[in-house]
Amino acid sequence: MTDPVVVMNPPFDTNANVFRRRITVRSLERGRVRCELHDDYHHFIVTITHDDTQVVDLEVESLRWPWTTCPSASVPLRSLIGAPISDRFTSASSFANASLNCTHQFDCAAYAITHAHGRVHGTRDRVRRYDVEIGASMATATHGPGRNRFWSDGTLKLEWRVLIGTGPVELAPPFNEAPWKGGFMRWADAMLEPDAAEHAITLRRASDIGMGRGMDLDAIAQASELSRIMAGVCYTMQPTIAIGALRNRGNDRDYANDPERVRETFNL
Repeated sequence: MTDPVVVMNPPFDTNANVFRRRITVRSLERGRVRCELHDDYHHFIVTITHDDTQVVDLEVESLRWPWTTCPSASVPLRSLIGAPISDRFTSASSFANASLNCTHQFDCAAYAITHAHGRVHGTRDRVRRYDVEIGASMATATHGPGRNRFWSDGTLKLEWRVLIGTGPVELAPPFNEAPWKGGFMRWADAMLEPDAAEHAITLRRASDIGMGRGMDLDAIAQASELSRIMAGVCYTMQPTIAIGALRNRGNDRDYANDPERVRETFNL
């Protein structure tokens, strides 16, 4: 049976060169939560087992990834075993070093942790779905403002106008006070209640990831070629790993003009 929260889709743009991401978090049974993340470059599933207070085990499924080393990040992700379940998305990074992990696997675990907390305390439905659409100007690294949008369970929650090179513009308070670079997650945690902070962090993260559409990533043979701008930001970009991380060419997908394809392989 299809869950009610995943029946309706938001009104996506269907004629723009945009980046799309979908995140679905589901309680499997008491004590187990699965998060699935799917976008142009990635498809990961992280399942946590918890005892209502902390993570006691986790599993990772790597279905599609950009670099040959990405699946191996499931090993350092196990450092989250013992992490307390929390309503704060950033709690995972307070317990373990996010930069030593795959960003997207780590985020999946963080979504699962907050969902577990919500289920234990009766504040979340069994399934939650996030959809993100990053506007064409940012996704293709062209000039001019772009529209970045975020939906939770089909309801539009955030819409930002973003200008390449200068950060967000035309944002209603409180986001006009947020640092676009160097501290957005800390600001969101300090200024927003937990769900609103998680929504904002999700859209902010995708705003950076979506810029990959403006690059010919398959022309980059080895992750170390990106060391000038990305050294140390994640598991694969650690210097000792990047030197052996080869591009998983032909792996990318294009969901810009057919947004329903972004859910085609989801395990719903």
